[in-house]
Amino acid sequence: MDDVKIGEILLPGDEETQSRQEEQVKARFWPTLRKAIRHIPFSRDVVAAFFCATDRQTPLRVRGILLAALGYFVLPFDAVPDMLAFVGFTDDIAVLTTALAMINSHIKEKHYDAADAVLSDEGLRPGETQSSA
Repeated sequence: MDDVKIGEILLPGDEETQSRQEEQVKARFWPTLRKAIRHIPFSRDVVAAFFCATDRQTPLRVRGILLAALGYFVLPFDAVPDMLAFVGFTDDIAVLTTALAMINSHIKEKHYDAADAVLSDEGLRPGETQSSA
């Protein structure tokens, strides 16, 4: 994380930048989601977006948008600290909602199936990846 510049995660960037962003998102996604799950009314969409962003079949531009939004969600620099009850995740939700609206047609049923498996606590466990997702 030391090599990440403030604001860098907000730009889709090239494939090398996206690979670095993807690793950072993968490392912090599940712990952050566990903390925020009760505050996010569209958790299923956020988890499906994670699986879409890590799916190599998703177009590079779409992956970049999702990784940028998910990166904003999981990385510690934030406009409103996430520790503030009810208010802390509002900016994260706004960024995620905007990203989801932009790329919604790219989130496939298999991404939602993987999200359902995680959220229902059946099969796939948080922190694992699904190669076919």
